[in-house]
Amino acid sequence: MINLYPTHIESISLHRVGNKNKNEGIFLSSQPFILNDETTGLLKEYFFKPFREKEENYFKFTNEVDVEFNELHKIVTEIFNDPACVHDQSKKIATHLFDQSNHPHIKSGEVYVAYLSDVVLDNKKVDAVGIFKSELKQDFLQFEEKGSNLDLVIQQGININKLDKGCLVFNVNKEEGYKVLSVDSNRYDAKYWLENFLDVDPLADENFYTKNYLKFCQNFAKDVVLPAEDKQQEVLFMNKAVNHFAKNDSFEETSFLNEVMENPELIPEFKHYKVEKGPKYSIEDVSNFDIANKAVSDARKKIKNVINLDTNIQIKMDFINPESAQKFVEKGWDEERQMYYYLVYFNKEEKN
Repeated sequence: MINLYPTHIESISLHRVGNKNKNEGIFLSSQPFILNDETTGLLKEYFFKPFREKEENYFKFTNEVDVEFNELHKIVTEIFNDPACVHDQSKKIATHLFDQSNHPHIKSGEVYVAYLSDVVLDNKKVDAVGIFKSELKQDFLQFEEKGSNLDLVIQQGININKLDKGCLVFNVNKEEGYKVLSVDSNRYDAKYWLENFLDVDPLADENFYTKNYLKFCQNFAKDVVLPAEDKQQEVLFMNKAVNHFAKNDSFEETSFLNEVMENPELIPEFKHYKVEKGPKYSIEDVSNFDIANKAVSDARKKIKNVINLDTNIQIKMDFINPESAQKFVEKGWDEERQMYYYLVYFNKEEKN
């Protein structure tokens, strides 16, 4: 889990890279940018906000021969070994990005390379290298006094509420390829940023397994529980699954299945489904792992707990107390109307 609020920007270098395919050039600043309190505050919000809002999907540098041959792995290692060289190394980072910028869809933009201290990662303070890129320009209005009139001037600039691309490389796990976070707001060239420039693979840690296992459960609920049971049982299964993850520090598959599977006949179906679909989520051989609380919270926000009926009525289940939905909601069949119904028990209506 990451906390960027106490982070300091120790230094920052600014460069510009164009699109090689369009014969655009590269501009490398000779000196680092001099920060002041105002620019530091604005840049911290610009750089870090997307990482606070996004799921923490960690990566690691990779290479088909050895990770030490990964270009960025070599550069950030030089920086971590000697932070005073960060500006010279930032030019290599910008040049490496420029070398990958040869697809017609890739936009030119400014590159920011920052050395960061006091990043709190998994409750420990570490240093990090931040690499950010701004691409999309927006029109904005400026006003000038000209004599007795107020004049309007249209200019272009960067919207500091939306970072186009960025990554944080944390000074941990060097031999395994470091620990890397990435954001990319523009999906039209995702391969260029993640594969060509960063050259990373997903990091198979507790966050990775927690997130992927819950995604797998969600698809099992849709593909197996729903056809075998009904929508109520699909929702209840996912409620129980998420709550099991939320209240435990570690995951053990047998204990999980015994607790959340209402119909024991579905346990063999679950195991068969895992053999068939598990490789898609990289969990085919995984039955024990530590649970990442942040990944559970992110999953809870995304999983739907609503039963939508064709009579334009919705029944919303409670994720925190799924037993209430089980005890106080009954499904039945009305012979006279030839329709299904849900019977809901309650003592009183709560006021909002």
